[in-house]
Amino acid sequence: MKRGLLALALSAALSAALSAALVSPTLAAPRVVVSIKPLQSLVAMVMQDIAVPSAIVKSAGSPHTFAMTPSQAAELAGADLIVRVGHDLEAFLDKPIDALGGRARILELIEAEGLETLPLREGGPFEEHEAAGRGDAADHGGTEGVDPHIWLDPRNAKAILTAAAEVLGAIDPANAAKYSANADRAAAQLDDLEGEIRAMLAPVQGRRFIVFHDAFQYFENRFDLPASGSITVNPENAPGAERLAQLRAKVRDLAVACVFAEPQFPPRLVDTVIEGTPARKGALDPDGGVGLAEGPQLYFTLLRNMAAAMRDCLAAS
Repeated sequence: MKRGLLALALSAALSAALSAALVSPTLAAPRVVVSIKPLQSLVAMVMQDIAVPSAIVKSAGSPHTFAMTPSQAAELAGADLIVRVGHDLEAFLDKPIDALGGRARILELIEAEGLETLPLREGGPFEEHEAAGRGDAADHGGTEGVDPHIWLDPRNAKAILTAAAEVLGAIDPANAAKYSANADRAAAQLDDLEGEIRAMLAPVQGRRFIVFHDAFQYFENRFDLPASGSITVNPENAPGAERLAQLRAKVRDLAVACVFAEPQFPPRLVDTVIEGTPARKGALDPDGGVGLAEGPQLYFTLLRNMAAAMRDCLAAS
C-alpha cells in the first residue's frame, strides 16, 4: 500500500511539473535536489547567490536505512537535477529516479572525474595488514567494491564541487561562469580546512580507536589516523556475538583509546564493546544530520566537529 501511494504521488507530481514547464518554460535557475546534507552543502556552495538546493535525507536519518515519503517523491519529480553518490549509498533513490523516465539530469558523484576512491574494508575488526595498506587511494575506475562515503575527504569534496559546477553550467549556461567561480572559491576554502584539521589531529596521531560503522576511512586516510576496526560494516546488519567478542578483545589487547558511536543508531553496541575496558565512548556523525542546518557552512562544520570529537576523545585517554 505504501509503495502504491508513493508511485501515485510521483506520477501526480510528474504531471504537475510538466504542466508547470509548459506554462513557464524559462526558469531563473535549475531546481536541484541532493540526497544527503553534506552533499547539499557542497552543491549549495556552487549555487551560492543563484539558488538553494534541497536535501532529501534530513534530521537524524541515514541514507542506509532511509524510506522516502510521497512529498519527497514529489520534490524529486519537480527537479531539473538530482545529485547523489550512487546506488551503493542511496539505493532508496533507484526506483524514484527510474520513474522519472529521464526528465531530470542525474549526477552520480561516484563517477566524478578526479575523485579518489578506496575499496570497501571487510570484517568489523580490521586486520593489521589492512590498516597498514588502506592508505593507497586510487583514481576511480569503477564502483564495484568501492566505499561510497567519498565526501569525508576534503580533496574529494573539491572534485564534487567541480562536477557540480560543470553540470549546472550545462543546464544553466547563463550562470555557468558564476558556478565555476563559486566552485573555485569554495575549493580554496577546503584547502584551508584540510590544513586546519591536520593541525587539530596532529597531537593524537597513533592513538587507536574503533568506529560504529565503516563510514570514515576517507577521513582516516586523508589525515593519517586509521581506525582499528568497526562494530559493523553495514549498519543495516547488527553484528553477532562473535564479532562483538573479537572487538572487545581488540579493545583490550591493543589498548584502544576510544570507541565512537553515531547519533543515527542506538549506542548500546558501543557500550557492549567497551564494557570492562578503559576505552572511552565518543560520537561521530558522518552525515551531519543531527543539529546542523543545511547550507554552504554545514560541510565545514561537519568536518571540524568530527576532528574535534576525535581529538577530544583520543587526547583524554
